[in-house]
Amino acid sequence: MTIDTAHLNTCDLCALQGAPVWRGAKFSVIAVEEPNYPGFCRVVWHTHVKEMTDLALADRTLFMNAVWEVEAAVRAVFEPQKVNLASLGNMTPHLHWHVIPRFPDDAHWPNPVWAAVSRATDASTLAARRAAVPRLHAAIAARLEALA
Repeated sequence: MTIDTAHLNTCDLCALQGAPVWRGAKFSVIAVEEPNYPGFCRVVWHTHVKEMTDLALADRTLFMNAVWEVEAAVRAVFEPQKVNLASLGNMTPHLHWHVIPRFPDDAHWPNPVWAAVSRATDASTLAARRAAVPRLHAAIAARLEALA
């Protein structure tokens, strides 16, 4: 495995920016501060690697199981129409997964959350989703403690 060290001083994900939801020995879950998407989480591998295949098989399995546990918690708490899972990293080449609950009334539906905004979500709907975030974080922590 080759570890890319060029971004260690400038990588936002190495610094684990965002509100911590859960931290383990090999990865963490961070709450993404995106006002239109309560429940948006990022699962971040601690070691600065670019691709899933940079990890040993056991670590790949652990990491993907973590992503799936976060998805399951999002589904249980938010009951979204869909959950988007994305591993991009073009701008930040540090292994991470986005877990995003999606609803037909969200600001970008049915397009990706990185597309142009197509509507404003009702403020009371967003407030209700924000109120569920502490339950989501507790559910994620419980699922990941069982996994680890």
